[in-house]
Amino acid sequence: MTRSVDNSQRIAAKIFGLAYLPAFVLVVVVNFVILQPLIGVGDPARTAQNILAHTTLFRAGIVGFLLYCVGVLVVSAALYVILRPVDQNLALLATFGRLVHGFTWLLVTLNLFMALRLLSRPEYAGLPPDPLPVLARLHLSGFDQYYVGLLFWSLGATVGAYVWLKSSYVPRALAVFGILASAWCAACTLVLLVFPDFSRVVNLWLFDSPMALFELVLSLLLLFRGLRATGLTKAQP
Repeated sequence: MTRSVDNSQRIAAKIFGLAYLPAFVLVVVVNFVILQPLIGVGDPARTAQNILAHTTLFRAGIVGFLLYCVGVLVVSAALYVILRPVDQNLALLATFGRLVHGFTWLLVTLNLFMALRLLSRPEYAGLPPDPLPVLARLHLSGFDQYYVGLLFWSLGATVGAYVWLKSSYVPRALAVFGILASAWCAACTLVLLVFPDFSRVVNLWLFDSPMALFELVLSLLLLFRGLRATGLTKAQP
């Protein structure tokens, strides 16, 4: 029999699209437009000067990351509502992976706050001046946590893409691409965590770009077309 799509799933599909797209744009803008020019320099002293000279902009970037974490939470809840009728256990696993990713971004945000506190709060003025930029730079290097979160995100996305394939709510080709792209990202990230020089073999941009493309297309599809009820399920007694 044809798998039905209830109203809660339709609403969740729209929420997924509405939340994912602005969250994706927000994290890209904050990371590459706001923060990268401030903290992308290699010199800790110059990084500290940039942050102190543009404190409001730096704080805006922190708030942007916090809003991204909220977006991850909303997308995760919507994903679970959509996929739960197909396979509740796998839907929960896919959601958990995405939530761990959001939690790591929250840790990155807390590190940014700590770096700003070290550089700007008067209670730390008693420390020797030279180590302060180095300590701040240490907290700013917390972006390594991204790849820990990326491992969980890609594993969860692989499971989620399989459930999408199982449901037939989206085109089969898109779901298969999602499985391959997410599994590729998980494999590359796992190797990177063990062998840091792996980034010289495979560019870091190639880790998550295919998976991000899959999720962007998925969010647009859910937002403008919604779910299609063409999957097959077992007849209930």
